[in-house]
Amino acid sequence: MNDRVRGFPAFPARGARGPFARTWWGRAWVQTMEDTALDLRQLRKGRQYAGAGLVGPITVSPGRITATTEDADDGPFHAVLHLAELATADWELLLERAGDHAGHLAALLDRHLPPELAEVVPLLPGIGDLDPDCDCPGWELPCRHAAALSFQVAWLLDADPFLLLLARGRTETEVLDDLGRRTAIRATAGIPVAEAYARAVPPLPDLAEFTPRRR
Repeated sequence: MNDRVRGFPAFPARGARGPFARTWWGRAWVQTMEDTALDLRQLRKGRQYAGAGLVGPITVSPGRITATTEDADDGPFHAVLHLAELATADWELLLERAGDHAGHLAALLDRHLPPELAEVVPLLPGIGDLDPDCDCPGWELPCRHAAALSFQVAWLLDADPFLLLLARGRTETEVLDDLGRRTAIRATAGIPVAEAYARAVPPLPDLAEFTPRRR
């Protein structure tokens, strides 16, 4: 399985009233889009399209989130959200900080993004960092189709913040493997080299048996 490209089925219609995200990072994602929008009418339309279930299956990969959105006027149209991948130095800083705090790894496994960890590097998009594109004739940034996609991405991020890490360039497996190696190194600090190499590397928790905490 190629976990660097993840696909998700289309969301059914669920209405557009109330907040579009329940987690702080999902709301931050929506806020960034709203703060940079050039046309509030397109945002309202996008919100309606998202709530009506007009966005097709969503694909998330490093630097790109894509989907096709139906449009009664002329569509469907293919929308793309571009998000810059983190530099190697940023990943090193982020993973080093996560490895320093056992609570950060526990939170990630519980599908929760610690605010302190998200502030280490620009993990969530900032002003001008989320670049929408669409093959519709509209000029707005974002257009209604890219806005609809972005609203639904907030639902995906609510359920799994590892998708934000994937969009920034690293898969869940890559992140957890790296954190596992860092944990093993810390566990053998100060131990003679021969003894350290003789020790088995402790495995990460089995995600197949993990049940996220209900909120």
